[in-house]
Amino acid sequence: MILNYDANGLIPAVLQDNETGEVLMVAWMNAQSLNLTRETGEAHFWSRSRKQLWRKGDTSGNIMHVIKILVDCDADTLLLQVSPAGPACHTGKKTCFYGKLD
Repeated sequence: MILNYDANGLIPAVLQDNETGEVLMVAWMNAQSLNLTRETGEAHFWSRSRKQLWRKGDTSGNIMHVIKILVDCDADTLLLQVSPAGPACHTGKKTCFYGKLD
């Protein structure tokens, strides 16, 4: 399948806990980070702010072990089903989606 990256060569990746189905986080991937993810079995992303590759858990130790990668029907979004080695959020929360919009 040919992926539809955006004009910057990026595609959004939604991380979902493989056991609970809970959405943990969303990050961006480019072709290189996707290849690294597939090769290592650990989630790698592209940082838009730092303009560099990063592996989830490099500083926190909370690595996301990838179980399966799914592609949506438009081939413009990825769903990574993962087994988390700890919290997904940099705040220490299990998921980045804990805030409620008023």
